[in-house]
Amino acid sequence: NLTAQENVELPMAIAGVAASQRQRRALHLLEEVGVKHLARRYPNELSGGEMQRTAIAVALANDPPLILADEPTGELDHENTELIMDLFTKLNKEYGKTVIIASHNEYVISRTRRVIELRDGSVFKDTRAAPQD
Repeated sequence: NLTAQENVELPMAIAGVAASQRQRRALHLLEEVGVKHLARRYPNELSGGEMQRTAIAVALANDPPLILADEPTGELDHENTELIMDLFTKLNKEYGKTVIIASHNEYVISRTRRVIELRDGSVFKDTRAAPQD
């Protein structure tokens, strides 16, 4: 029953953030993930990729130090995958956020500095490399 903007504002409301600050931050985050123009739309009016990008904005609402992202680009085309990966890189480099991504997407993996491969619940391979920007 909430718009995209209201969904992004909800965690901030629970945390006691003032309404004017919530609105500004929600619109900023929706802009960062490329869906600000959909701020007043309801989830049933969004595509799968738009919902996924809105969910990323919700996850960032309270400025967490750690971001756990399970297939964050799974529903996105290459252009929007790049936008999200650029955002995660910015959060890490400029704001010191730790971003952990679970993904099978080779492009997403190529954009990271460290890859930990798991097999049967154990670390199979741990590789550190400079990301391709």
